Amino acid sequence: MHSRKVLVLGTGKSGICAAQQILSLGGQVVLYDSNEKLNKLELLKNFKKKDKVTVVLGELKPADLVQVDLAVISPGISLDKPFVKMIDTARIPIWGEIELAYQSSKGKLAAVTGTNGKTTTVSLIGEILKTTYEDTHVCGNIGNPFTAEALETKDDSATIIEVSSFQLETIMDFHPHVSCITNITPDHLDRHKTMKNYIKAKETIALNQTEDDFVVLNYDDPELKKFGKRKSLKPKVIWFSSTKAVKEGFYYKEPAIHYVHDGEDKVLLDVHETNLLGTHNYENIMCAIAVCMNMDVPMENIIKAVKRFKPVEHRIEFVRELNGVKYYNDSKGTNPDAAIKALLAMPGPTILIGGGYDKEIPFDDWCKLFKGRVKYLVLIGQTRNIIAECAKKYDFTNVMFAEDMEEAVKDCAAYADAGDYVLLSPACASWGMFPNYEERGRIFKKCVEAL
Repeated sequence: MHSRKVLVLGTGKSGICAAQQILSLGGQVVLYDSNEKLNKLELLKNFKKKDKVTVVLGELKPADLVQVDLAVISPGISLDKPFVKMIDTARIPIWGEIELAYQSSKGKLAAVTGTNGKTTTVSLIGEILKTTYEDTHVCGNIGNPFTAEALETKDDSATIIEVSSFQLETIMDFHPHVSCITNITPDHLDRHKTMKNYIKAKETIALNQTEDDFVVLNYDDPELKKFGKRKSLKPKVIWFSSTKAVKEGFYYKEPAIHYVHDGEDKVLLDVHETNLLGTHNYENIMCAIAVCMNMDVPMENIIKAVKRFKPVEHRIEFVRELNGVKYYNDSKGTNPDAAIKALLAMPGPTILIGGGYDKEIPFDDWCKLFKGRVKYLVLIGQTRNIIAECAKKYDFTNVMFAEDMEEAVKDCAAYADAGDYVLLSPACASWGMFPNYEERGRIFKKCVEAL
């Protein structure tokens, strides 16, 4: 990277971290954002005075590409954008930020992708790795970009990263020792256009793995089952299942997680000794055990860490109990499949808050579950009419509309009886009403605490 001129596309957290990494390796940066209203001086405050940084806002012109050796793209930017096509035509290599970080990282690396369950799985893996590795890095899509940590890794470090389909579109040499795909269900079709493209992006996580590496896959997922049996797949496959006993790998059968190896079936732990709720979380535990075992963490350490682990914020997070009603925040339920898992984890009658930004994913599988499980559905955001119509299709009509989160929470409290559960699990992204799902979850919790 020394003395190379690098164009960094995007000025969000991952773009700034990528630029900082390039500069610390002796490179020069052209920082670009298509939003011409951004403040150049504010952006330059992220860097030192001596740093070689130029900021370009608005339209990217061919003159801006003169002597540029490499482009690093932020995951939020679609590869279909005209300025990305212009860079490609100029034969400038385009890396994603995880490729940039990977090129500078050291030590053992594990990576997790999938539609749902990534963040809980990655957080749990991080806690387990800390029992064995003094220097553990937990990063990626979980909030701290890989580029922010890569230069701090050492030969004896262990790093676990959460990677999205957007990030996997732009890898070249990226090569984790252990990779994991939790599941694949429809998501981000507004960006990937087809399920085929989306599945292909997820499967890229194992692209550069060899026979000495491992890939952890969900046996219950039809796409991953096909992928795991593909002859061209090089890493050793480790299966996990929550529906059947596998011949080799991990499975969950109430109340325990089992490990089957060389014909021996061993009970590892009782799930009720953990702080996690719902079958999907038991799948996350199996993923974490499989990854850490192949990162050389002793099983005894793994089990202890799993039992200690507390749920991640915004993932079926218990908020409070009031008048016999339990309130749960699952703001991370940003697609129907995630919202289904949260609803199935509720042990009793549920008053559900849903709706938000439209990612063009059908809601049928979610709405089919309402009858007999959901007492009332309170809808907010852009998709509220679409969801209400879909619920009606499946004979569910106990639907209310709310203008904001405060009104939604008050409606839930008014209609809930002792023994009921109030769940925020929107099945939609937060955009339009909230800047991100974290803010949506925090506002929900504030409204619940104010009751």
